[in-house]
Amino acid sequence: MRLFIFLFILILSIPAKADNKFIFATNWVAQPEHGGFYQALTDGEYKKCGLEVEIIQGGPGSNNRAKLITNKIDLYMGGNLIQLINSRAEAVPIKMTAAFFQKDPQIIISHPEGNLTSWRDLPSADPIYISDMGLVTFFRWMEKEHGFNGEKRRPYLFNSAPFLANKNSAQQGYLTSEPFSIKKEMGVEPNVFLLANYGFDTYSTTIEAMEDTIINRKDDIKCFIDASKIGWENYLHGDASKANELIKKENPDITDAKIKYSISKLKEYGIIETNDTQEFGIGYFSADKIQKFYKQMLKYDVVKELDNINEIYTKEFIQK
Repeated sequence: MRLFIFLFILILSIPAKADNKFIFATNWVAQPEHGGFYQALTDGEYKKCGLEVEIIQGGPGSNNRAKLITNKIDLYMGGNLIQLINSRAEAVPIKMTAAFFQKDPQIIISHPEGNLTSWRDLPSADPIYISDMGLVTFFRWMEKEHGFNGEKRRPYLFNSAPFLANKNSAQQGYLTSEPFSIKKEMGVEPNVFLLANYGFDTYSTTIEAMEDTIINRKDDIKCFIDASKIGWENYLHGDASKANELIKKENPDITDAKIKYSISKLKEYGIIETNDTQEFGIGYFSADKIQKFYKQMLKYDVVKELDNINEIYTKEFIQK
């Protein structure tokens, strides 16, 4: 009897297994482009494999990549591969573990009325509004590969008013964002040119981790990525209402109309689902595609040279 009581007390004294705290930071404010992660959170997919996930928004003034480097967060949602490559060139031990966007949603926009109706017409745009970051990344590729003229570039300050006032102009944008707001202003959708369709072939919405985290928290990273795959599948093809409510709570500027538009464009342009993901699963990335993009960007001095491009990623978490 005493032995039974002792064992009973011992069992009660052992704490129940708590979910592992895991912080994932995005690179912008909550939006449908992050929907699969919020879907996995609201559906409890992360909890099913033992993670207590917190999603931290990015946005103006935030620097979540720095938080990754200083170990204040566990995973970071990167943009395209350029920042990752350049960070690695500076000896920062970051690696990509998954890529949820098979194409970068970066676009160039022109007026539906006017002479800029095809990609070949766009170098004639005068002016073309490009951000400072765009100037030293994708626009450098546009200049060298497609004959765009840097002298016609004007700073894009994330305000489409100058573009709207000039039918001979063009501007950069994000597939799921600027065309929506411009359509509200003009009443018709602008011409949209996805850079990925013209050779700017990079992955986006990457999942980045420090090497120490990859070594020490393999099971947690695998749990996060596997649950996020399910989240994206359900967000695109299931009931996304709870995820969208959380997105709107986190970012009150998001409307139902914007959410509907964004999801439709993600599907229409094959941003998340492609032939590759049908075969290998959502979040997949190809070493060959990374190598090709790296060589292309290195040629135009967009990225710094690496001893070994394969050091920027690990495929262990996307294997079927």
